[in-house]
Parts: sequence; C-alpha cells; structure tokens
Amino acid sequence: MAGRGDGGGGRRPRAVFMAFGTQGDVFPIAALAAAFALEQEEYAVAFITHSAHRRLSSHLAASNVRYMPVSSPPVLAAEQVENISCGSVQSNEEHESFSLRKKAIQMEHRKECLSSVEEVFGNDASINGDFIAINFFALEGWHLAELFQVKCIVAAPYFVPYSAPSTFERQFKHAFPQLYKYFQEAPANTVCWTDIMHWMWALFMESWGSWRDNCLNLSPIPFTDPVTNLPLWHVREESPLLLYGFSKEIVECPGYWPSSAHACGFWFLPMAWQFSCDKCMELSRNISSSFGGVLCANHSSLENFLTVNSYSSRPIFVGLSSIVWAFLEILKHF
Repeated sequence: MAGRGDGGGGRRPRAVFMAFGTQGDVFPIAALAAAFALEQEEYAVAFITHSAHRRLSSHLAASNVRYMPVSSPPVLAAEQVENISCGSVQSNEEHESFSLRKKAIQMEHRKECLSSVEEVFGNDASINGDFIAINFFALEGWHLAELFQVKCIVAAPYFVPYSAPSTFERQFKHAFPQLYKYFQEAPANTVCWTDIMHWMWALFMESWGSWRDNCLNLSPIPFTDPVTNLPLWHVREESPLLLYGFSKEIVECPGYWPSSAHACGFWFLPMAWQFSCDKCMELSRNISSSFGGVLCANHSSLENFLTVNSYSSRPIFVGLSSIVWAFLEILKHF
C-alpha cells in the first residue's frame, strides 16, 4: 500500500512490529524489530505484543525499540480446554461461558491494538517509509495498516500455520463473484488469488468484517467499496511482502507460492535473549567461571543431561509438541 503522501512535516518514518502467540511465535519477530532498529536508525520503531512477554522489554529498549504491551493472554489455559472437553450439560454451559469470555478478550485485544497503533501514527500523514510488520497471529495489523494507509509486511519464522477450508474457494466465488474475478484477473505483482489462498483468505472471516465495519469504519469486505460492496477496480494493491524465517535449503519454495513470498534464512535470537535466568546469562559470558559450566547451579542438571553424558546416551531430539510422536515413528524405520 502506498502512503498518504511524502509529507509528515519532516518526521522520522515509523515502523510497527506486531506479533502475538507464544515465545516461538513472538521472539523471532522481536529480534527482527531490534535488528531493524539498529540498522535503520532513522526509524522510530515500536513492538506490540502480549504483556506476558514483558521480559522482552529490556532487550528491545537496548535497541531503541519501544515495547507496547497488550493485556490478552498468548494462549488458552490448558485447564480451560479440559473443562469443556466432555459432552455433559455442565460442559455445554461452560462452553457457552468460555465462548463469551473468549469473545470479550478478543474485543478488548483488538481495542488495545487499535489504541497502540493510533498512538504511534496518530493523525499525522503517513510517509512512504511507514509500515506495519505482523506475524500470522497478528492479522489485526493488516486491517490497521489499511486504516492508517501504510504498507503491511508479513514475517513468519515458519510456514503459514493454517490453510483455507476445502470449500473456501467455492463459497467465496458464490458469495463474491465480482471480487473473485478481481483477484483472478489481477496484474502481476498485485494482490491476486494466489495470495488469497496462501494466507490472505483468513482476512475475509466474518469476525474481521464486523470489526472493520463497526470499529474501523472500513468496508467489511477487504478490497471493496464501503458503499457499493463492489471491488475497487481502480485500485490495485501491491502483493504484500511475505518473509519466511527459514532456509530454502530446508523448505522448498514451490512455484505456486506468491511471488512476494521469500525464504530469508533462519532468524536466530541474540544470545542474551536465550536465557530466562539472569545467572545463566552471566555465566555464559564467562565460561571459565567457578561453576565450571555455562548454566547456574539451579540448571546445571539440564546442562549435564545435554553435554556430560556419553555420545551414545545423549538426546537427539527435544520436542515441545505432538510432532515428537511423528518423529519417533520415523525413527522406528532406522
């Protein structure tokens, strides 16, 4: 998206990085924000994420990045999921209560996102350098970029974690035949149906439409006129830049991906960011410390487990999700 002008009264260009989810979703984007701020000193850089990731604030401040927390939780508490997992009458009531609470959290979350981005851009005219960078769990940023008429960039340390329902294209074509034609006939390097099916389909979910219409005063359907609901035939937005934080040597980038998608190599966190324990971080700076290792006394057992055991008994894989079962199944064949 082009900015509203080249003006701005000589102010610094502004970059907002917005990332939601767990540490694995958020920290790589925070590292990008920090690196960008150090490299592009002319920018005023802000980072919006959950308040649960507040320990990032000092690392970001060291790189002149403004930390802007929102109160929503990164994930759903496990006990809440378990409480509604059975099919009893009580669980149905709990499910309704949980749905209402989840909706309230979502509304407050979006309200805080709008407030934060509004605080950064305010009423100033945007300039060409302004942008909002989001991960796949921060789609609020895409709609807010449209509101403030700044470019939106997507950055993800992994492949898009969701795919369009199998019936999405058929239903979209039936509900919005003109908009479907708009994307199918898109000129090169503009938003096209390939972009929609790769990741942008999620922007057309009903919950976004009501927020766009009621809170942002935008058309409830992206890329349409708010009065006629017809496609903006006279406006062709540039295909959003999509940056993947993995190597094309590991994940092949097939030809059917959008031309704006790029595998940029892995995004590694600065060493200081990889420690949740201050003592361990200090020891990592002085390997010859009296502890004789990299980790403090409270965590030395983990260090021994990883490094002291003989090669034959060292772990070869540490899994933090259900993918570990698939990995173990593969090992059975070796």
